[in-house]
Amino acid sequence: MSQAPSPRTVVGCTLLVIALGAGVTACSSDGNPLSAEPYDAADQVAFSGHAGAGKKADPDKPIEVTAEDDDGRITDVTAMDASGRYVAGELSADGSRWHSTSPLAADAHYTVRVSTEDEDGAPGRRVLTFDTGKPLTKKRLGVTFGPKAGQYGVGQPVTAELGQPVKDKAQRAVVERALKVDSMPAVEGGWHWVNDKELHYRPKEYWPTHATIQVRSNLDGIKISDRLWGGKAKPLKITTGDRVIAVTDAASHSMTVYKNDEVIKQIPVTTGKPGFETRNGVKVVLGKEYFVRMRSTSIGIAEGSSESYDLPVYYATRVTWSGEYVHAAPWSVGSQGSANVSHGCTGMSTANAAWFFENIREGDLVKVVNSSGNTMEPFGNGFGDWNLAWENWRNGSALVVGNPQGPSPQDAARLRPTAV
Repeated sequence: MSQAPSPRTVVGCTLLVIALGAGVTACSSDGNPLSAEPYDAADQVAFSGHAGAGKKADPDKPIEVTAEDDDGRITDVTAMDASGRYVAGELSADGSRWHSTSPLAADAHYTVRVSTEDEDGAPGRRVLTFDTGKPLTKKRLGVTFGPKAGQYGVGQPVTAELGQPVKDKAQRAVVERALKVDSMPAVEGGWHWVNDKELHYRPKEYWPTHATIQVRSNLDGIKISDRLWGGKAKPLKITTGDRVIAVTDAASHSMTVYKNDEVIKQIPVTTGKPGFETRNGVKVVLGKEYFVRMRSTSIGIAEGSSESYDLPVYYATRVTWSGEYVHAAPWSVGSQGSANVSHGCTGMSTANAAWFFENIREGDLVKVVNSSGNTMEPFGNGFGDWNLAWENWRNGSALVVGNPQGPSPQDAARLRPTAV
């Protein structure tokens, strides 16, 4: 089956040319050419360049298949390497030419299957194989996927850390096209370039419950630029659990915990007081720490001032790298459910914090509404990915036609350290 065309411009000499002349019409016993076995088009194939000369092909040059006269036409072409990666291509409307539109891998073995049809409608087949050479440079782009394999909440983004920065948009497109995410059940999703070395992948909506997500890279051996080729990457498999979302209403000083869209717990809380307001928006649970020592000096409060503190904190569930937690705050129980008195964290009783700690997992969602604080940063301070509308998320892809030249520097937001 012909592969869909891509925007890659075909340049350079052809890697190989298959010339299709008039074939021998093969008919079945009933005289119907459509029911005939495909004839062998071996005598109609001509090679040029490296083919047939005992040399390996240049992976930077495209595959081209042509029909040289009016007696036959190409009906289908598939090209695939030994690892199962297909080469995208485009077939002309009249069947006279097919050419590859995606880059070939270096040091790979390819099989090209060509289907033809002669002037009487009889089908022909030809299978060709060739090897590509090694890249001239040893510089390879490594990719590391995250998070670690395991089970997560439905809000967990997939991350791809690149070994080197990729700034050029065309090169970004080569990289992004090779990073594959498959989920079962299937969902609509896409990559977003956070910066030159980091991409995040998320669905349009949250992941389905009890889904299996598999991530892999097809970059190995693919040319990205004259001096950079794709390297190997370890694949990743994660699963999701139940859909758990904790919604904190800073105005009513309460948290409502939903599991699969049903309320399972309502908790009186306190959030950030004026000057230390808790961030609004959706945050993804980053981890859990049974004990954390929190000091006011970490957020610029001088020791000995009326706002200073040095406290042992238990059942701490982290939602930002700068130190925002959901945690036990026995010192503020009198204000929980009625006033906001913290330095930015969400505080609750020790019993409620222990329950939350036990019933929440990494990748679950904590959403804050009706706070006077700023909205959670999309990147750089944890996973605020869900605070971007889907259209804005898609604009961070190098594969979306008409999107800006690279993503906005969303991760430049100023971070605040640990607060209670």
